[in-house]
Amino acid sequence: MRDLALIFAIALGAALVVGLAGALLLRFLRHTSITVHLCVLLTVTVVAVVVGVAAVAEAMFLSRHDLEVVLITVAAAATVSLAVGGHFGRRLALAAVWADQARERERRLEKGRRDLVAWVSHDLRTPLAGLRAMAEALEDRIVSDPETVGEYHRRIRRETDRMTRLVDDLFELSRINAGALQLSLTAVPLGEVVSDALAGAAPLAAARRIRLVAAESGWPTVAASEPELARVIANLLLNAVRYTPPDGTVRIEAGRERDAAWLAVSDTCGGIPPADLPRLFEVAFRGEPARTPAQANSGGGASGGLGLAIVRGLVEAHGGRVDVQNTGDGCRFVVHLAAA
Repeated sequence: MRDLALIFAIALGAALVVGLAGALLLRFLRHTSITVHLCVLLTVTVVAVVVGVAAVAEAMFLSRHDLEVVLITVAAAATVSLAVGGHFGRRLALAAVWADQARERERRLEKGRRDLVAWVSHDLRTPLAGLRAMAEALEDRIVSDPETVGEYHRRIRRETDRMTRLVDDLFELSRINAGALQLSLTAVPLGEVVSDALAGAAPLAAARRIRLVAAESGWPTVAASEPELARVIANLLLNAVRYTPPDGTVRIEAGRERDAAWLAVSDTCGGIPPADLPRLFEVAFRGEPARTPAQANSGGGASGGLGLAIVRGLVEAHGGRVDVQNTGDGCRFVVHLAAA
């Protein structure tokens, strides 16, 4: 019994030394990744066993051959344990990181959904209240002169169109987020799509005294779905026109670099606060002071809080990306797509 107690004490002492060294090492590496922590923890555990067995074998006065057999056996078991433990420990660490990222992403999506509901409710409440007031005035014959009645009808139609565009944007965004967007990629001449988008933005630009400038040449052909690509360009143009002060300029150009094509829309909005640039493509985000809610409601087209989110979703569905950066007197949106 005394021999067993001595063996236990020797093994415990050796393991405690290794464990203490491992604890100090883990404390020193406390700011490293979870993968490093798991690897160190596994190594300390296996080394503690190996050192304990080696210390006990040495104390038993085994023959040199028997000691070598014990050490080789323990080394083989330690090698397998480290290999298997390292492999599955890495997978466990990646799973833990992925789960944490998934939870964080779910929190951001939930916050985005709450913000979107609040934003849409706010944007619908005002026009609905106006529509109800005008409808009641017409129904109760509070207004009866033809000119005022005609103005009420025009305002009702304008607000109805605006809410229709908002509902269309919500439907498009829901298709993007649900992964239900089906793209039929073809070779699309970018110049033709840009020409149509310019024609659509021209009335709003003329009303705000904004000059639309397009490059005369250099329009590449891209691999894209034409309806969705047209939506991207129209949203970018209307967004630029909406936030550019009167007598400003909106410029659109494109080019090709190897197997990729790019399209850029530049405006003279005065620039975007640097802190707002990373959030510009978030749903229902409206930055200030360069981009304000009052300006966002000044014209037609995509809703101020959804237009850029739809742009990013459609571009990423094409396998491309969209970037934004400040220029000297405004900002520049650049869309990167695969060239046909």
